[in-house]
Amino acid sequence: MFSFFKKKSPPPAPVAPIAPNAPAASATPAASAAPITAPALPSGGLIGSALVTPIDITDIPTVAPERERWLAKLTSGLRKTGSSISSVFTGTQIDDELYENLETALLMADTGVKATTYLLDEVKRRVKDSGVTHPVAVKNILTESLTQLLKPLERALVIGQQQPTVIMVTGVNGAGKTTSIGKLTRHLANEGASVLLAAADTFRAAAREQLSVWADRTSVEIISQEGGDPAAVSFDAVTAGKARGKDVVLVDTAGRLPTQLHLMEELKKIKRVVQKADATAPHEILLVIDGNTGQNALSQVKSFDEALQLTGLIVTKLDGTAKGGVLAAIALWARERQDAAPALRPVPVYFIGVGEKLEDLETFNAREFAQALLS
Repeated sequence: MFSFFKKKSPPPAPVAPIAPNAPAASATPAASAAPITAPALPSGGLIGSALVTPIDITDIPTVAPERERWLAKLTSGLRKTGSSISSVFTGTQIDDELYENLETALLMADTGVKATTYLLDEVKRRVKDSGVTHPVAVKNILTESLTQLLKPLERALVIGQQQPTVIMVTGVNGAGKTTSIGKLTRHLANEGASVLLAAADTFRAAAREQLSVWADRTSVEIISQEGGDPAAVSFDAVTAGKARGKDVVLVDTAGRLPTQLHLMEELKKIKRVVQKADATAPHEILLVIDGNTGQNALSQVKSFDEALQLTGLIVTKLDGTAKGGVLAAIALWARERQDAAPALRPVPVYFIGVGEKLEDLETFNAREFAQALLS
C-alpha cells in the first residue's frame, strides 16, 4: 500500500523526501536513528534544494493503484460539494450572477466568509488578467487558486531527527484521535520504526483499551495506567522511550472541548511534564479535527494552537457529509498567522482520512484535494 514514510540516507548526507510515485525505500532496522519522512507530493517546485521542472505527461509514472483508490474515495466523499460548485459553471457567460452563485456555493461548502472573499478576489483577478470568456475556464482558475491557497498546508512529517521523536496528539471527543494514532502507529511500524504508545487519555476508559488493541495489532509497546494521572503517564512514556531506544513516542491525550478550560490546562501540564523528561519535546503537537464540523474546526485549531502551539493537523471523516471547504479557511488563517509572526512554526495538514480502514488515512496533497473538492 502507499506508505506515509520512507527512510532517509544516514547522516551526514541527508536526502530529501521522495515523490509518492518513486520506488519505495526499504525499511531499515528500528534501532537506526535515520530520519523517516512522509513523502512530499509536489506537482512542480522545490524538493529540498533541487528545482523540479515540468516534464512531459508521458514521463510521469502511473499513480499507485492504492493511491488511486484512495483518491476516488476522497472524491466520492466530497461529491456533493463538488457537484454544487460545478453547477455554477454550466452557463454560457461570465457575469455577476456567476460570481454571486459561486460565492453562495463556497459559503455552503464551509469555506467561510474570509476565505470565500479571498478566493473570489483571486478568481476575478485571474479572469481579468487571462481574458478568458467561458465559465469552464473560471472553474479551472478556481481550482488553481484553491491549490495555491492550500499549498502551504502540504508538508512532510519528519521522524527521526530526535530519538525518540515525541508526538503529542489531541482533539475533541469523537474526532477520530485514537484511531488516527493507531493508523500512524501501524504505518510507522511497517517502515521499521520502533514505536511506544502512551495511553494518557485516562478519562475515557475505552480509550486505553482501544489503544491497547492497536498496540497488539502492530506489536508495539504501550505505557498505560488505569485511572492514572495523564501527565505522569506521558512522563513515564517519554522516559521509557529514551531508555529503550525507541524511534517514536506517541502520546494519546484526552478529548476535550476548547471551552473546557480545566481540561485545556491539563493539556498544558502534559506538555510541561513531557519537557521535564526531554527538554526538546514534544517535537510535534498534532490536532485531529473532524471534517464534518465545518467552521467549528477552525475555532478548534485556533483554540488549541493558542494553548499548545500546534505543529500539524490530521483531518478525518471526509467520506461522509463533510463539505471540505474548511481547509481553505484554515489555510488562510495559517497564512495570516505566519505573516503576523514569521517566527512561529507552520501548522500544516499532515494527513487526511476518508474512512475507518488502515489505508483510508493518507498524506495531504493540495492539488489532489482541490480537484476532488471541485470535481
